Amino acid sequence: MKPMNEEHFAVLRRHMVELIAIHVELASEELGRTALHERVMAAMQRVPRHLFVPAPLAPYAYQDMPLPIGFDKTVSQPFIVALMTDLLTPQPHEAVLEIGTGRGYQAAILAELAGQVWSVEIIEEFASRAEALLQGLGYINVGIRVGDGSRGWPEHAPFDKILVTVAAERSPPALLEQLKPDGRLVMPVGSEEEQFLTVIDKDATGQLKARKLIPVRFSLLETV
Repeated sequence: MKPMNEEHFAVLRRHMVELIAIHVELASEELGRTALHERVMAAMQRVPRHLFVPAPLAPYAYQDMPLPIGFDKTVSQPFIVALMTDLLTPQPHEAVLEIGTGRGYQAAILAELAGQVWSVEIIEEFASRAEALLQGLGYINVGIRVGDGSRGWPEHAPFDKILVTVAAERSPPALLEQLKPDGRLVMPVGSEEEQFLTVIDKDATGQLKARKLIPVRFSLLETV
């Protein structure tokens, strides 16, 4: 069988976006929305997910499923990536902090939508691989460092938005401190057994308000 080329991947990527739209519509009662923002859907169609997974898994990159990326970690299914991004509502003038870079797929989606993305990854091999790939794809508005994500990135704080792609039983205090007033944090909250995708808004006075959406399953946040 011939290897897949970029044209094939582009067709599969369009199909992936169509599947995400169907998934959102079917889950509209739980999500409180019938569609995701067109900017988010356009970003999902632009970013080549097949480059962010191990090469043998590239033919499966546009199926709506998580895929293993090494170190017992996965890249989230496209629906979850799109939904978390939509909930975050990143804007072109905003600075976004991401916790859990992995191979850089979510960072690339954020880079399409935000002004600046800062991403923290605890596994050095992931961080170096993601940095090289993102630079190679022309994402000059992403900065990556190796570190404990629960501590955030104080040097670049405060952030307009924060996206956490690993779960914790509660939102790390340092991240909430580094979130700007009128900012938003999106992350899975809960134990290994039960987690919910959670949106936390900080108002102008610094008060926090959280709302749970759908059950999810993520790796737990690692700290050092």
